[in-house]
Amino acid sequence: MVSPATVVKSEGPKLVPFFKATCVYFVLWLPTSSPSWFSALIKCLPIFCLWVFLLAHGYSFLCTNSNARKILAGLIFSALGDAFLIWQEQGYFSHGLLMFAITHILYSSAFGMKPLNVLAGLLISAVSSVTYCLLYPYLSGPFTYLVAVYVALIGFMGWRAIAGLQLANDLWTWTKMSACLGAVLFMVSDLTIAVNKFCFPVPHSRAIIMATYYAAQMLIALSAVECQDVEIARKRT
Repeated sequence: MVSPATVVKSEGPKLVPFFKATCVYFVLWLPTSSPSWFSALIKCLPIFCLWVFLLAHGYSFLCTNSNARKILAGLIFSALGDAFLIWQEQGYFSHGLLMFAITHILYSSAFGMKPLNVLAGLLISAVSSVTYCLLYPYLSGPFTYLVAVYVALIGFMGWRAIAGLQLANDLWTWTKMSACLGAVLFMVSDLTIAVNKFCFPVPHSRAIIMATYYAAQMLIALSAVECQDVEIARKRT
């Protein structure tokens, strides 16, 4: 198992652009009431940097690691979703929802179906069901169905990420932990969006949404580099 210290040493420098871009977003804090292509660029910039993070591992890494390619594709659709959500008040919220739904399908595929971990699946199913039941009275029109599908997809993604984390059996790696934490933070971010949009205003909602979202995407991107880091560790030993 690759140690966290090795991870920080090998992956930290590649994430510097992401951290800088995230700081730029929070420093500029452009008003959401005036959507523009510039604000879309600033919002998407950290995700662009995560594209670069994965691409920095080399062409051969992406060619031989299908999970990394799926996560990269998920990040591409995430950026599209971010751009659509900039103009959500102009009717593009459902477009953003679709882009992130595709993202969750890609991430679920990257995390795989083994181990199954039925208990984690039941837990996430219960959480997802309760979440939708709480949102349902506030939903109307197409969102009644769209939100149901979206909750199911992000719940499935969360299940597949959490399923790989088997602490009791010591069958875990830092990348599985990263995927698990990333998925949970993604769910927190999207739940905050849903409550704030459909139910009632959430204090400091934008800060909560974006902080958990960027952290989630970074952790999920990190989970894609396990194969390369394991190989590096083997060569060193």
